[in-house]
Amino acid sequence: MIDLHTHSLFSDGELLPAELIRRASVTGYRAIAITDHVDQSNIDMVIPRIVKALKLLKGHIPITALPGAEITHVPPALIPSMVKEARQLGAKIVIVHGETIAEPVEQGTNKAAIGAGADILSHPGLISTEDLLFAKEKGVALEITSRKGHSLANGHVAKEAIKFGVPLVINTDTHSPTDLITREAAKKILLASGIDENRIESVFENSKAIVEKALRRD
Repeated sequence: MIDLHTHSLFSDGELLPAELIRRASVTGYRAIAITDHVDQSNIDMVIPRIVKALKLLKGHIPITALPGAEITHVPPALIPSMVKEARQLGAKIVIVHGETIAEPVEQGTNKAAIGAGADILSHPGLISTEDLLFAKEKGVALEITSRKGHSLANGHVAKEAIKFGVPLVINTDTHSPTDLITREAAKKILLASGIDENRIESVFENSKAIVEKALRRD
């Protein structure tokens, strides 16, 4: 399992980064990104702390752990500068909190995230055809999620992404220990989202490719 959307207690998660990584390892993870919620108020505090923690843990943990960030409820016009700042601060995986139907995310967030070159647009909700084609053009992956509430639009995201050839990934949006899932559980979620069994491996491969790209940023 590769999970590129998780939260520690540096935002609204329950676990320290070290414990989150340990629990992910025991669950069978190969790689994890810690992508705590950031906006203008905390980006310069959260990302450097995660970067420092993971740098010190490197060589002492059995899985790949990447520092990241989830840019959350930021006005669309400010998202490009936030993505750029996140990368400058050391985030290897940059996610933007998409237009989930479970929260009042500002319209235009999906398009701004794609245009800014985020790695992943998380839980993009009822994403439009225009934004799907834009994501394909920019190579931005769309998220299928196991997270309660956000997962309500998984079927739409999967169907439309497959129709237009947009890369998909599966993440947990983990906040607590019980949110972590096995690879087998991830397969079931993908199947339940309407993804054919013969396409599932390609979803996992998309996550692997994002990790490899992130590691080349070192």
